[in-house]
Amino acid sequence: MRAPDELEFDSWAEFAAPRLRRLGFLLTGDWHLAEDLTQDALIRIYSVWGRVSRTGAPNAYASRVLVNLNRSWMRVARNRERPTEHLPDRSEPVCADTAGSDLQDRLVAALAHLGASQRTIVVLRYWEGRSEGEVAEMLNLSRGTVKSQGSRGLTHLRELLAVDDLPVRSKGVST
Repeated sequence: MRAPDELEFDSWAEFAAPRLRRLGFLLTGDWHLAEDLTQDALIRIYSVWGRVSRTGAPNAYASRVLVNLNRSWMRVARNRERPTEHLPDRSEPVCADTAGSDLQDRLVAALAHLGASQRTIVVLRYWEGRSEGEVAEMLNLSRGTVKSQGSRGLTHLRELLAVDDLPVRSKGVST
């Protein structure tokens, strides 16, 4: 990579990494895994930065790479061990301006109870504000599937948020 391209990538990556990490956390419920996914996404983007930067949409490409990495990880993770002897440390808040809010904690806990596909669709549609078409293209699904899974996911979230003592799942895989 040429020096100007490398400087451009460094500048972009510094700006994009926190957003990618937050997206990774919302998809996985685990800050450590979100950091790993973010690093893997940045490595993959670095290798094709010349092409990606010319498209004018590196953020969209980065989100897609991170979502695809998470989907691949989830496929492999189904058979992984998940120790639960000790409770996990509290994770840092999703957004600094709502740090420690009870609603935020409950929302993150409720997201952890959704299946991986529904959680991904809900996060991309309603947290990231993407259109049904964008989400369908990112996940290689039909718009109808995105619409129905998003609706079911929101309904399930509402039900979970209505429960007073929503159990918090430990870090790691939740399907």
